Amino acid sequence: MSERTYRARVDVRLDANVNDPQGNAVRAGLHSLGHEDVKGVRIGKIVELTLQAADEAAARARVDTMCHELLANPIIESFEIEISEEA
Repeated sequence: MSERTYRARVDVRLDANVNDPQGNAVRAGLHSLGHEDVKGVRIGKIVELTLQAADEAAARARVDTMCHELLANPIIESFEIEISEEA
């Protein structure tokens, strides 16, 4: 079976119970610009990868491993993975 090319999008966010100093700074900046209606800001990151895998399940498993090893800190962050096959 030949490998196919997949695009993975990983959305990494701090867990809700973890303080987000960057989000707090952005909220304060928005308030200083007159956007007092903003009550909360959480900052995350998006990681996009292109990889070769036998199938979608294999691509998802590899990206999940990458997240646990490097892309996210499972102690304080959660992540969601989206996989799509490239044409």
